[in-house]
Amino acid sequence: MIDIRVLVGDEWADWYALTPAERLAESAKLWETYLKLGGSLDPEPDPQSPFYDPEEWRAVATHGRPSVRVVRRSGV
Repeated sequence: MIDIRVLVGDEWADWYALTPAERLAESAKLWETYLKLGGSLDPEPDPQSPFYDPEEWRAVATHGRPSVRVVRRSGV
């Protein structure tokens, strides 16, 4: 019998050894980290799509909320 670690390496073998529920929990942790590092769940524009409108698409602001604006009050 062939050892799985020989075929895929230690890291993937550890991943395959997890149950589906454990894999889901680990994936959720990865997504949380990705979002905290500034990642976005917004899809990239697809210029080959029939629904693509280059005038409508705009990059998301660095803070992730394009509709948020800074309001300054005098005397603060």
